Amino acid sequence: MAEDDPLKPYREKRQFCRTPEPSGGGSGPSRGDPLFVVQKHAAKKLHYDFRLELEGVLKSWAVPKGPSLNPAEKRLAVPTEDHPLEYAHFEGVIPEGEYGAGTVMVWDIGTFRNLTEKKGKPVPLAEAVAHGHVKVWLQGKKLRGGFSLTRFKTGKDEAWLLVKNQDEMADARRDPVAEEPDSALSGRSLEEIARQG
Repeated sequence: MAEDDPLKPYREKRQFCRTPEPSGGGSGPSRGDPLFVVQKHAAKKLHYDFRLELEGVLKSWAVPKGPSLNPAEKRLAVPTEDHPLEYAHFEGVIPEGEYGAGTVMVWDIGTFRNLTEKKGKPVPLAEAVAHGHVKVWLQGKKLRGGFSLTRFKTGKDEAWLLVKNQDEMADARRDPVAEEPDSALSGRSLEEIARQG
């Protein structure tokens, strides 16, 4: 395995003979607009994993409270290891004793456009992530409109904020996490996925 393999940390944390998670390498980049996914993950603590397709992998952040449609609410987003593109469609149960043990649901899925600019010029997504400020337009089943990810801590305890941009899709009265708890892919609840696998 190449030293520059972005999925090396992901693979080193998992035993694929025990977990149903994809090992990666089975699909190329999306055709057309890149993919985004938000996965609801009932691990030790329930959280939401926000993922954006970038250079053949899913850049990932754990968002403890899940995304908000209210621009006034800043949601903590902690970076996690890159995941394979196939993970975007993964729903199932990671067995007890395995990394991230618990039930995983595809809470929302769709495509996105990179809106990041500097001085009026487009900034490539990889550069935007490296510089710590990303602005995207999501076209999902539950989340739509502009969202920004901004790094506010660097180093060992790197952390970001996920914020809904002020646009026509912003809605402080709606809470999609509470109002739309089930899978955007299968329509199942976390409990149904836990029972059915």
